[in-house]
Amino acid sequence: MPINYQLKLDEILEEITNSNKVPKLLLHSCCAPCSSYVLEYLSNYFKITIFYYNPNIYPNSEYQKRVEEQKRLLKIIKTKYPIDYIEGNYDYELYSNNIKGLENEIEGGKRCFVCYRLRMEEAARQAKELNFDYFTTTLSVSPYKDFKVLNEIGEELANKYNINYLYADFKKKNGYLRSIELSKKYNLYRQSYCGCEYSLKSREGIKYVKTN
Repeated sequence: MPINYQLKLDEILEEITNSNKVPKLLLHSCCAPCSSYVLEYLSNYFKITIFYYNPNIYPNSEYQKRVEEQKRLLKIIKTKYPIDYIEGNYDYELYSNNIKGLENEIEGGKRCFVCYRLRMEEAARQAKELNFDYFTTTLSVSPYKDFKVLNEIGEELANKYNINYLYADFKKKNGYLRSIELSKKYNLYRQSYCGCEYSLKSREGIKYVKTN
């Protein structure tokens, strides 16, 4: 039977509410639009620090544009608790070395799974080192990301680093639609491709998928 990750999240949030505590969450953000809904949702339960770590983004000018948009969102979004920000190291060569041999994989396939792990592992490592209570990622907001693989990676990393992973499928409860609404509200830059040079090359294919 498929795992209901939204139900798992609901159970964790209920426990937090009943504890009358506000745990610290390191939230890996893939981009400002996806983080908008997750911040609105989770800031009612956590003291959140955004961890912007996306060495996959190509080219550098696009990376800088997305970084600035993330920072801008954090200045204007209304949340229950203040949001802190940490930016990871931008190293496209590291990403390229990690996905070597997978360059011709289809968008959404094995190359993307390696990319998920690269970013989530650094989030888990940082969360442990900085004494956060939980870590998670915004990636599951997107209907084009494999939420099952994301949660399996998160669980594996939680065991490896001995830290709590916040299970999630953030597109549930109309999360993706809400992210679009918030992007319009805050006039956020919504990129036309995921981030890497391979998704840039295949974005016409992505647009085709989106229309069906």
